[in-house]
Amino acid sequence: MQDENQKDLEESLGFAQIYNGGFFNKKVKILDSTLREGEQAPGISFTKRQRLQIGWMLDYFGVNAIEISPIVSDSHFESCKELVKAKLSATIVAHGRALKEDIDVALRCDASFYAMYHSVSDIHLKYKLNVSREEALNRTLTALDYAKSHGLQVRVTLEDASRADPTYLRDFAKSLYEANVDRISVPDTVGAMKPSGMYRLVKSVKEVAPVPIDVHCHNDMGLSLANALAGYEAGADQVHTTIGGLGERTGITDLSQFVLALYVLYGVKLDVRYEMLNDVYKILEEYIDYKIPSNQPIMGENAYKHKAGTHIAAILNNPMAYELVSPEFLGKKRKVVFSELIGKNGASFLLKVLGVDNDEALAREVARGVKSLQMGDLFELELNDEIKQRILASGERQ
Repeated sequence: MQDENQKDLEESLGFAQIYNGGFFNKKVKILDSTLREGEQAPGISFTKRQRLQIGWMLDYFGVNAIEISPIVSDSHFESCKELVKAKLSATIVAHGRALKEDIDVALRCDASFYAMYHSVSDIHLKYKLNVSREEALNRTLTALDYAKSHGLQVRVTLEDASRADPTYLRDFAKSLYEANVDRISVPDTVGAMKPSGMYRLVKSVKEVAPVPIDVHCHNDMGLSLANALAGYEAGADQVHTTIGGLGERTGITDLSQFVLALYVLYGVKLDVRYEMLNDVYKILEEYIDYKIPSNQPIMGENAYKHKAGTHIAAILNNPMAYELVSPEFLGKKRKVVFSELIGKNGASFLLKVLGVDNDEALAREVARGVKSLQMGDLFELELNDEIKQRILASGERQ
């Protein structure tokens, strides 16, 4: 199924890729932060059992790393320790501050990878931490040295990098590189970047610190996905996501949107189980009082619903007329909506589903009747194999 999708996709995007500049076949890793950043979303909280279940599902789906903060509470500490003990394929990344006491908590979890963060923008240094630039750097280097001396791999997040002084940011990143940091994360902490700016920001850091780069993009201006892709193009080899794009304020890059954008727009097929996406998102809705918005790209209920009559007629001939990948590729279903927009083509389709022989005149009459009701959407129907067979059988009778 996936190979067929790839072939059909490349054919359907032929001319679009002229404008896109062709495919960009560079693999990238996925760090999912649903258990850390996701729980920072207002109204979102998981139990220990739920964290473990989400972790197992993300691991089976195929993410490369799962981030959790053991310093938040005893419950989070125990969840982190259990995830490490489970020996998943994904790396469990313990998240905390650039402080010895936080690193000690990660060590007690038996974590092998620690992600520390420290602000680098002047507004954070002054109004959040009340420390100087020099003190911020020294504090981070001291914590990095302590973590490395205890055998941890370390990522340092340059918090609020997108609003930091460029010279100071580069000097900070260079110092981390010289101190043998394993990864540097470049976040757009308040969603202040344009994609072109995010590209230059990542390039700037990578020039002075040639280590693996993460990007962590917030969605305050609705640009988290665009900025994550820009960071990827600039050389980042790991992107942070959450299920549903959950996170502080308006969240970060959505997992499903990022992996599908890579597949569709860049021709990058990650080693993930795309068909599991729907199950991953459904379990989130079951666990917490959260509903994926119906109009959200990829996983929203409307993503594979077709309403206009001409659209319905087109997808019956070839779904890729209005779909980039099939819903089955993501574990979803295709549906058609019957409403006062039905038109002749939609009416003819409905009659075929009902097993009624029809011609153009009857279809037009049914369409006029439905429109005259002025009731908006009447009902929707899953376009499954049984329905398709009915339509084919109706065509053969005619």
